[in-house]
Amino acid sequence: VQLQASGGGLVQAGGSLRLSCAVFGRIFSINGINWYRRAPEKQRELVATIASGGNTNYADSVKGRFTISRDNAKNTVYLQMNSLKPEDTAVYYCNAYITTSPPLRGNDYWGQGTQVTVSS
Repeated sequence: VQLQASGGGLVQAGGSLRLSCAVFGRIFSINGINWYRRAPEKQRELVATIASGGNTNYADSVKGRFTISRDNAKNTVYLQMNSLKPEDTAVYYCNAYITTSPPLRGNDYWGQGTQVTVSS
């Protein structure tokens, strides 16, 4: 299984970016999918989560600005980031608990990370 994150880049404050995380492999099911970020000299932060049924949760720091969504047919999750701020600068990682088959086996998987830089 591979998670391929993309869509990062350099943007001015107030701008927007959309991150994508595509899942490839012998997938039986994908449970919750998460976006994390790690800024320099800071701890990893859970940014947004979307459950298999579509329920979402966000960190307080991004509520109202970020939207997580998923396309189950494409095994892809998106993070739409609007009104970006310099403090959103970080490497963003997608993460998911995935059951593969055969044989049936569940595991935690991570994407490679994509850099988001917001200039002031």
